[in-house]
Amino acid sequence: MSEQGRLAPARRRGLADEVADRIREAIFSGAYAPGAQLREVELAGAMDVSRGPVREAVRLLEREGLVHCAWHRGTTVTTLSPEDVAELDSLRGALEDLAVRQAIARGSDEDLASVAKAADMMERARDAHDLVRCDIAFHDAVFAAAGHRRLADAWEGIRCQVHLFLLTRIGHSTEGYLSRIPAEHRELVAALRSRDTDTALELFAAHRRHAVDVVTGATDPG
Repeated sequence: MSEQGRLAPARRRGLADEVADRIREAIFSGAYAPGAQLREVELAGAMDVSRGPVREAVRLLEREGLVHCAWHRGTTVTTLSPEDVAELDSLRGALEDLAVRQAIARGSDEDLASVAKAADMMERARDAHDLVRCDIAFHDAVFAAAGHRRLADAWEGIRCQVHLFLLTRIGHSTEGYLSRIPAEHRELVAALRSRDTDTALELFAAHRRHAVDVVTGATDPG
């Protein structure tokens, strides 16, 4: 093999991945809200690592859409603009509509039982942030039930941004959230298990629309 055709030595990225996991977890737990500043030196000190892995981790999180880097502001947790919300909602809707159709047409009873189990977990959510995690896990289960690998990959590409969107939603208000969301998801499960495509698509669309309306101020959050 020529010198030009040789592969470059692999770089170990384990530490950067671990740092990214910990920062991501801090964002999802509410320790860093949208708009919060992430200072490289402070993060490195808190995790007892050098600044190099933190820098790599931040680049990874930026590709996921969780953080935004700008020379005049440094690194901040992403604040979703109205345009961001509209784009994310339209893409999520397109992917989720296909997932619902596929899950109903091709998902086994066991697949839909897994979706139901994810919905049941919502009843035990400790707080709003925990419920957001359960919400994401529910939609993970719907995409898994679809049995469509490329669709699952597409969902994975926006999954962290959807999580951030739901954090933005509870940042506006948590009034009625813990009581309303589990009931909404029980309805979604019932439609999936009855294999009623039209009703399921309508309920999933209403579920998404309510969250968008809360974020945009178009409706009362309760």
